[in-house]
Amino acid sequence: MAEILVETSARHVHVTKETLEILFGKGAELTKKKDLSQPGQFASEQRVTVVGPKKELANVSILGPCRSADQVELSATDARSIGVDIAIRESGDIAGTPGCTLKGPAGEVTIKEGVIVAKRHIHLTPETAEKLGVQNKDIVWVKCKTNGREAILGDVVVRVSDKFADAMHIDTDESNAISATPNLMGEIIKSL
Repeated sequence: MAEILVETSARHVHVTKETLEILFGKGAELTKKKDLSQPGQFASEQRVTVVGPKKELANVSILGPCRSADQVELSATDARSIGVDIAIRESGDIAGTPGCTLKGPAGEVTIKEGVIVAKRHIHLTPETAEKLGVQNKDIVWVKCKTNGREAILGDVVVRVSDKFADAMHIDTDESNAISATPNLMGEIIKSL
């Protein structure tokens, strides 16, 4: 049985260095609050307000380090609540997605695209992928045994890199739907 840790990825923002300086002032740097499960990734102390056509979401965490493009990852519920169309995409695939405004203490930035609902995905090292018989971009199913809300999640994309740590990521809507708990393990099923 091929098991994988299933983690909940809450709403967050990735920013460029340029955007960070507009939001927090010239020379601003991200301050690490805590490390995340993926090597080199961290939740920062810095938070922003995400503004859509209908309303805004305050106190949204910025994840570090800075990236080459701005990206806002929300749940479908979050996206609907602020009036933004839902675009389910893999991280980094932002072409043609909706935009929004990001507000920080020193300024605001309107991004033309970059608001996504992250497609459920599994991060794997090349060694683990080989052991499990899966490759980068494969689509699998994952069975999650939870108390009273057991589920099989389909359409899960496999992402393989030597920069990853083995873990599956789902958003808060998906996590709540299956009553996910910390240290939840899912069983990878190649096909149904």
